Amino acid sequence: MLRNLLGLRQIAQRTISTASRRHFENKVPEKQKLFQEDDGIPVHLKGGVADAILYRLTMVLTVGGKAFRMFEGTAYAIYQLAVASFPKKQD
Repeated sequence: MLRNLLGLRQIAQRTISTASRRHFENKVPEKQKLFQEDDGIPVHLKGGVADAILYRLTMVLTVGGKAFRMFEGTAYAIYQLAVASFPKKQD
């Protein structure tokens, strides 16, 4: 079993150390230029369609969550009033 673990360790080290590294193009200057333009678009929407979808989803969840909590609280209060309006019979 120890021999298997040592062999696995060697294979793992070899694959990690000899793996070819991917070279990525630096896109930071392009993104900086895009986000620093004064074109009247809010910065949280300058990323394109994905940013717009994320923004709208966040707004729907936030407002919908608040509305649900308000409805839930109102429904609970009405339920408690209904329970309190019918006193329990004493034996």
